[in-house]
Amino acid sequence: MSFALLLVPSLLSALLALVVRPYRAAVGWANAALSLVAVAGAITLWVRVLRGEVPVAGADGLLRADALSTLLALCVSGVAALAAWLGPGLGDDGWGARQARRFRIFANLFAFTMLFAVTTDNVGFMWVAIEATTITSAVLIPLHASKASVEASWKYVLIGSVGIALAFAGTVLAYFDFVTLIGREAVALNWTVLQDAAPALNPRVIRLAFVFILIGYGTKAGLAPMHTWLPDAHSEAPPALSAMMSGVLLAVALYAVVRWQAVVRVTVGTGFAEDVIVLLGVLSLAIGALSLVAQRSYKRLLAYSSIEHTGLICVGLALGPLGVFAAMLHLLNHSVAKSMMFLLAGRVLRRYGTAEIEGVSGLLRVMPWTGGFFAAGMLAVIGLPPFGMFVSEFALVRAGFAAGRPVLVAVVLMLLAVGFVGVLVHLNRMLYGRPPSTVTLGESSRWALVPLGGCLVALVVLGLTLPAAIDGLLVRIVAIVAP
Repeated sequence: MSFALLLVPSLLSALLALVVRPYRAAVGWANAALSLVAVAGAITLWVRVLRGEVPVAGADGLLRADALSTLLALCVSGVAALAAWLGPGLGDDGWGARQARRFRIFANLFAFTMLFAVTTDNVGFMWVAIEATTITSAVLIPLHASKASVEASWKYVLIGSVGIALAFAGTVLAYFDFVTLIGREAVALNWTVLQDAAPALNPRVIRLAFVFILIGYGTKAGLAPMHTWLPDAHSEAPPALSAMMSGVLLAVALYAVVRWQAVVRVTVGTGFAEDVIVLLGVLSLAIGALSLVAQRSYKRLLAYSSIEHTGLICVGLALGPLGVFAAMLHLLNHSVAKSMMFLLAGRVLRRYGTAEIEGVSGLLRVMPWTGGFFAAGMLAVIGLPPFGMFVSEFALVRAGFAAGRPVLVAVVLMLLAVGFVGVLVHLNRMLYGRPPSTVTLGESSRWALVPLGGCLVALVVLGLTLPAAIDGLLVRIVAIVAP
């Protein structure tokens, strides 16, 4: 029942938007209501996992939700609900009926593919679902057709497809190693079966397979040097889609890496996977942080910030149990913060008519609530207290010292400082100064600020305390990934 609550609403919403012609705002409102059902499904899985259950459904245990799956399901369903409530198609929001209909169809299919990817126990089906996320999201990048958005969509498809092909090669290598050892089985690609068989797998084959898998899924996660599609796609996509791509698509790709990392740790030991992951993590952190300084577009600024934080999560995954705990907490914080920020950026873009930082000034005077939330969100993104990212970054630094890697910690802190300064300089330009004469003062669609304010409250709560229910989930994830 929990899986049905989680997966069915997005399919129903997509079907409703497909069959109702002409498109009506009621379709969007129905989608928004159904998105809350999916959130309820994720919460029921959360409750069951905290009770010690591992929910399973489908033939041969096709669907399975442990703590790691549940955390990602919570993030994806929550961000998808934000996109459903604040995306095109709820009324007079500047989007046409055809655009709204297209968004409602493919955004829901996008949400379904991500939810299926994180709840299937079969790594083959997981690969298929992550490949499907490319198709369903690429259609929406040029929702407002322009040369830049079409180019960004094609770039995303081409690079993402190459990456996912490499992930497929790695998956096939691991599968044939398993078949050679045990023989053909219907459940040979189930992660639980691979995990049990991992001690007997060939370490050389699994090393090679993991390199393919890490590069492949790392491309979808925006890891450097495969990150080049991300700034273009995230900056050109409509705000609700940018929120989903940055907030949870990158996390879903990292989820696949973490699943395979757990298998590699058992087969090869704790050194190999961590060394490769930390290398790409530091490179991503460096490119993201340095790129923040030179940005001229606030949407691209947020995109490069996502690359930076994805790298930071990877660094945490290489620092043992404490690092995994910090990385998963940071993933949760990033999902909340970055989805909120892209939706706020959409409000700024609609009012000012430009994504250029130089074209936005006096934001606090023009849109006091939006400007205030935007400023607070940026401070959260760069890791200042009392927001949750400060806690997760502090935990990551602590994990680095506990793992005996002070040089790595020093490099991470230096790069975070570069990004910190770069973002503050850009934020200061946007918040203050005289507003352009063509921009009207006052907020529009104030009700939309309520869910965004809820995101900000969640970040503050995660910065002041760690609720027992979240702590229990993260502890169980550590037991899965780095026992």
